Amino acid sequence: MEAKQNTQALPGRGVRAPARTFGLRALGGGIWSVGALLIAAVVLAPILSVLWIALNPVENIWPHLMATTLPRYMGNTAFLTLGVGVLASMVGAGSAWLVSMYRFPFSGWLEWLLLLPLAIPAYVGAYALVDFLDYSGPVQIALRETFGWTSARDYWFPHVRSRGAAAVVLSASLYPYVYLLSRAAFREQSGGSYEVARALGAGPFGLFWRVGLPLARPAIAAGAAIAMMETVADYGVVDYFGVQTLTTGIFTTWLEAGNAGGAAQIASVILAVVFMLVALEKISRKNLRYYQSARQPRPIARKALSGAVGWGATALCAAPFLLGFVLPVGVMSAYALSSPAAWFGPGLARALMNTLTVGGTAAALTVGGAVFMVYGVRLTGRRLPRVLLPFTTLGYAAPGAVLAVGILLPLAAFDHWIADIWLAMTGVDPGLILTGSAAAIILAYLVRFFAIAQGAMDSAFGRVSPSLPMAARSLGRTAGGALREVYLPLMKGSVGSALLLVFVDCMKELPATMLLRPFNYETLATRVHEKASLENLGDAAPAALLVMAVGLVATAMLARANFGQK
Repeated sequence: MEAKQNTQALPGRGVRAPARTFGLRALGGGIWSVGALLIAAVVLAPILSVLWIALNPVENIWPHLMATTLPRYMGNTAFLTLGVGVLASMVGAGSAWLVSMYRFPFSGWLEWLLLLPLAIPAYVGAYALVDFLDYSGPVQIALRETFGWTSARDYWFPHVRSRGAAAVVLSASLYPYVYLLSRAAFREQSGGSYEVARALGAGPFGLFWRVGLPLARPAIAAGAAIAMMETVADYGVVDYFGVQTLTTGIFTTWLEAGNAGGAAQIASVILAVVFMLVALEKISRKNLRYYQSARQPRPIARKALSGAVGWGATALCAAPFLLGFVLPVGVMSAYALSSPAAWFGPGLARALMNTLTVGGTAAALTVGGAVFMVYGVRLTGRRLPRVLLPFTTLGYAAPGAVLAVGILLPLAAFDHWIADIWLAMTGVDPGLILTGSAAAIILAYLVRFFAIAQGAMDSAFGRVSPSLPMAARSLGRTAGGALREVYLPLMKGSVGSALLLVFVDCMKELPATMLLRPFNYETLATRVHEKASLENLGDAAPAALLVMAVGLVATAMLARANFGQK
């Protein structure tokens, strides 16, 4: 049956012409839908590849792993994950409560400074802590000189390279996730709730435990889940401290034992742990609902703390900032100043250029792909792209080592296939085109950080009034024209922020870069790790400071966006 067209009368004429509709579906068609599906396939392929390789290994070492190393890997991973979850929640939520509810010395400064450890890679914090507290560090040297001790046999000092120290370092680096979300949750609560609680006799601890904490629980749980997932993904800290976790197990099984199937099986365990963390976080607040009043809530009146209590609050909030930011920056700056020649050392300029190249390329491709996919999903009326869009965020939950397994093995097979075809046709061996270059690293970055760009672009598109692209379409613009001339100019701030955030995360990513980089290819992150692993912090310091400087720019933008209005 032929479809009827919607028609309307043209003024002054007797002919009726088809009426145009200018909804989002009219702005685009199949190419946007197909493009969105292709991008989703690229993002999801490495995760599916890991599962496939794990279920079909060339040599099944699963029974051997279960009988030997896997319990130790899982035990250490569980200890660190739970320890960091608890510590980061206590530090992040506690400091957010203090700066939101009270005024004390330097509270205005600390409200911003508590976010700065987010700019410091956790592995840099590990190098700084060991250098500061180790036997040859300033703390133990000062103790020996003060008390006249001559050797380690004369006194007891905690073992620095341990699971507990690793949990502390990771918590000092990751607590800002909890702090940022918790502070926003506390600030959004109504001051009237606390006034009623005080009238009913609740003290300071009762206000926190019975009012503030239950209302902020979803935010705290979300921040803790991010910190725990980052802990599972960490390689630099646990490798430097000699703690065997599931992530280090991938390196050992793959690079030392040469068993890719076994590495994929360990990677599948990591995926299961990460997805379990996500599921537990959602289940824990499944039946909990927190609503605000429709009216503008009364702001919280911060109570002034003075004397010893006020300075105690200052000390509590300053401690995580000092450990997570001042210590690593101070140690690395001291080494950089004492060894100025390290700034001109061999390999630093090349590592910087490689970092800028792969990080910049990955950021551009990631944000560009996110813009295309989000726009395509908004345009199309098809269900499949809309269903796949949330799954493209799974890459952020997958550790870099897991993605490396899912990318390198299929990509290497594809490389060999292309090389064989080219050799048969031309008689010339082209070598490994993808795995022999930085292409695999860029792909890993794209998959790993696509969720950041996708979330930022989805939010940015949602802030543009639908009437504007409709007007552009009525003036003859195509779907691409509406994107180029309407959306992107209005979204340039969000696009720039997403590019910077993705670039910073690419600079700090260590395990995926180490596993996927070509021979003799170095980035700032791998240079820092390799030099520090050789106890050569003098040569590691310049690269570490460069990474931290770029991270500070992104953190400052994040703080400005979240703390700009109080």
